[in-house]
This record gives sequence, structure tokens and C-alpha cells, in this order.
Amino acid sequence: MSAGGPHTPHLYTPDPQEPERLAWFDVSAGAAGDMLCGALVGAGVPLTALQEAADAIVPGMVRWERAEVQRAGLTATAVTPEIDSDDVTERAWGDIRDLLLGADLAPVVRDTATSVFTRLAEAEAAAHGVAVEDVHLHEVGGLDAIADVVGVSAGLHHLGITEVAAGPLAVGSGTVRTAHGVLPVPVPAVVRLSRGWSIEAGGGGELATPTGAALVTTLARACEPLPAMVLEASGVGAGSRDTSGRANVVRVLLGTPQAGTATRSPSVTTQVVLEANVDDLDPRLWTGVLEALLDAGAADAWLTPIVMKKGRPAHTVSVLVPPAREDAVRRTLLAATSTIGCRAHPVAKHALERVMTRVEVEGHAIAVKVATADGSIVQAMPEFEDVARVAAAMARPTRDVLELARAEVVVAGHVPGAPAPIGQHPPRQDLPR
Repeated sequence: MSAGGPHTPHLYTPDPQEPERLAWFDVSAGAAGDMLCGALVGAGVPLTALQEAADAIVPGMVRWERAEVQRAGLTATAVTPEIDSDDVTERAWGDIRDLLLGADLAPVVRDTATSVFTRLAEAEAAAHGVAVEDVHLHEVGGLDAIADVVGVSAGLHHLGITEVAAGPLAVGSGTVRTAHGVLPVPVPAVVRLSRGWSIEAGGGGELATPTGAALVTTLARACEPLPAMVLEASGVGAGSRDTSGRANVVRVLLGTPQAGTATRSPSVTTQVVLEANVDDLDPRLWTGVLEALLDAGAADAWLTPIVMKKGRPAHTVSVLVPPAREDAVRRTLLAATSTIGCRAHPVAKHALERVMTRVEVEGHAIAVKVATADGSIVQAMPEFEDVARVAAAMARPTRDVLELARAEVVVAGHVPGAPAPIGQHPPRQDLPR
């Protein structure tokens, strides 16, 4: 099942000429920010990359330390952000956002970290019944949690990761003491963040922290078994406890993704359709409404002309959305239109496997989305945004460039019934477009 949504960071590169690199996280023993950082450092990220990112946020207040440790007999990398000040452990979401926006970070690192904290704030706000702008982040508002999120974001960027995936998340069981008192595990924020994700208890205690759950479910395109890849590197990140009989670690596997190497049927996921009938909205606003719904995490959004009671012309606005983004999309629907309510019903979404390849039109690269089933091509279509970009660069009509691109797709052999391209990268399943 997919995760992500309006704040899902663009870890991928839209340039089809750039190399693709996949990071798959094994979070079957749980996830915390320092464990994910440790896994990335073990996979080759220098500690200086994490230190520079922390210094960009709060200069001189966080010092990263590294050690090689044992967890249930398994060697793992432990990294710890040591705080060099009497830091508060509670910050308003707006304060954290200001820290991130004012930091001298690479744009993709800043966007990634902001995306994670946005989802954390939304989850905490929903769990405690307050507005997002009014939420105060307790344990996850401290400098150690901020360093964890920025560290993971910087680590992925340093490794050139274009896609993240992860397996089922162990969340733990029992209770944990928090700033709100003793809470059941998984705590409300983790429950909220894990909607649409495969979870299991996995053991006693809090195995997935809110920060860990936010990082995994925001950054990963989907909860899925280990994808086919050419393995290049791996890392094992240690949790703070050494639990007997269970290695308290997060693993990351890095490599070049492959597709078409196995026979796979179309995937089936559970999605939600939100609908509302609207008869009093200025028609000129609908384009912006649909864009806002897609930006909020919808997989698709569309209008259907209808006739309502008393013969009034109207539209039904329909939105297809992953369960993890249902609340955010519903809020956008209610805010962006004049409706005062909406319907919701679950649906099964059947999707062909998709991989990306490319063709060239007079030296300009154009991405091609190839839909496959059972290892064979069903259809292949040039990405229209690439076509429009190339048409503008060539000062040619978009129609002409589209025809040229389609011809190149055929020349490349990407025709129905042909074998699926090998070694190409699957597109993000959670992007709204």
C-alpha cells in the first residue's frame, strides 16, 4: 500500500538521464530516527554529512557521535545526536518550520525534512483534537528529533537516493510514558501515521516512535517486500536497547532497481473515493480545486456534470485517495469548495505494474511510462509534461513532438506484447499525478 501525500518529498529525479537509486528499509524490528540514521551511516553516509545538516539548523548545539555495537549478536552502527545545551523538548510546529525554512540546506533536504515534520504535526493535531498550527510537539520537538529528521534527509541526499521503499512496520505493544502521560502502544500519532501501512506488534514496548513512523511512511513510496535490485550497499542501524532474542535494528539495502525480472499480476490496493455534489461554485474555480486536491495527496480527481433537484445544473467532484491521505484530502475538499459535506466509500484499485524508460527526439530526452503485466508490455506512453517541455525547447507544436515521441517508442520496441524493459525504475506510486 502506498503512503505519502501532499508533503511527500521529491526524492526522485524527473530527468530520465539521471541514474536511479533505490533504498529499501527493513523495519520489521521497529523504527526510530536514530536507527534510520545509523543504517544510512552504516551504508556509507559520512557522519560529517549529518553534522553539517544539524549545524545548518542549530549551529553548535548538536554533536553527532558514532559507535559500532552489538544487537542480539548482530553488528550494527549506533549514531547519537548529543545535545550541547539545555534544550527544551517541546516546540510549536510553526517554530520547527521556521528553523527548517531558515536553514542553509540543500532544497531537497529542506523539503524532505519539512515534509516529515508536516505529517508529524498533522498526526499529533488529529490525535489530540487541535488545529495543526496550534499543535505543540513534545518528544518530537526536541533538538535530537529534529537532528534525526534532518540527518535522514541529508543522508538520503548524500547517497543519491531517488526512491525509498520499506517493509511492514513493527510498532510494539504495551504502554509508554509520554508528556501526555502513560499511553498505549502504538501511541496515537503512530497509529495515525501508519494508516494504509502494514503493521504488526513485533514485540513488547514502543518499537516505532512517532519520528520513525513519520520518516518511514512519508519517505517510502509503498509498503512492499524487498523489490528487485542490483545490490550495491547495505547498512544496519542500532536502536538504543539491546533486546535479548531480537536484534533491535533497522536495515537498509541500496541498489539499482530492476523491473520486468519476475512475473507479477496487476497490484490491488484499497483506496477511498470521496464525493460531493456542488451547484453553487463559480466554474472558473474548478481547475484550482482539482489541483489543490491532487496537491493534498489525491491519486486522481475529476468532475461529472449532473442535474440536481429542481433541475439545477451541478457537478459531482470525485477524489480517489489512499487511506493515509484521506483526512488531508477531505479537509482540502471542504475548504476549497462550497460543499458542507462529502461521501466516502472504499474501492479496490487494480493497477498494472509500471516502469520508466526514455526515448530521444532530436537529442531531447523524454520519459516513457510503460505499463506491464506478467512481464510483458501492455502499453507505453510518453510523459506529456516532458513532451511539452521539449516542444517548448524546440519551438515546435506539442502535437508534432508527441507524434515523434510515440514513433520513437515504437522504434525502441516498447509495443504491446514485447518483454517489459529490464533494469528500469518503477515510478512513485504515491505521486498525485
